[in-house]
Amino acid sequence: MTSKSQITIPAAVRDALGLKAGDKIDFIPSAHGFEIVPRRESVLSFHGKYAHLVKKPHSIDAMNDAIRARTKARFAK
Repeated sequence: MTSKSQITIPAAVRDALGLKAGDKIDFIPSAHGFEIVPRRESVLSFHGKYAHLVKKPHSIDAMNDAIRARTKARFAK
């Protein structure tokens, strides 16, 4: 451990966990010590993250109409 409390994770462990630079990990207590697991984002962390991709709000009716039109066009061939 460095003076900044940083640790080096061996390449074999990083590869097995699919970790890359900048990834976050959690240390989970277990019966035999701690398990190192990749930190997974909570679904709540996505709230608003992609809001910039939405051009305008759509109503349920508008979405249903779009699905109906696409389905009709697809099966009309």
